[in-house]
Amino acid sequence: MREELTHSIGLLEKAYITLEDGINSAVSDLEKDGVIQRFEYSFELLWKTLKIFLFDQGIICKSPKDCLKSAFKFGLIENDEAFLNMLEDRNIMSHLYSREDSVLIFENIKKSHSINMRNLIQNIKKFSN
Repeated sequence: MREELTHSIGLLEKAYITLEDGINSAVSDLEKDGVIQRFEYSFELLWKTLKIFLFDQGIICKSPKDCLKSAFKFGLIENDEAFLNMLEDRNIMSHLYSREDSVLIFENIKKSHSINMRNLIQNIKKFSN
């Protein structure tokens, strides 16, 4: 595994741990908003790590959506729709803020996005060895 990928996976794992910590302790709206920020950061690291991994496999992707679709074709992702929903939630919160959206997206992060993210991190590590 090349150094850039190893470094990126390490950053992604650390970000994911802080995301999980936030999910498990968030009670107030402010804390939940912090979880959403951690999710956005973790998602950015996730797709950029995917980009590096896929490049090492001879697959070039340039956007988050392109990388997610390529990861699905490669076999890193089982349910591409779940990751496209994750991308959509990240885009919603990056460009427009509403209390209603933040409540819904926090629940999505807690119930599915974090689990899917964890599984993808594990798959990247497994395929990288």
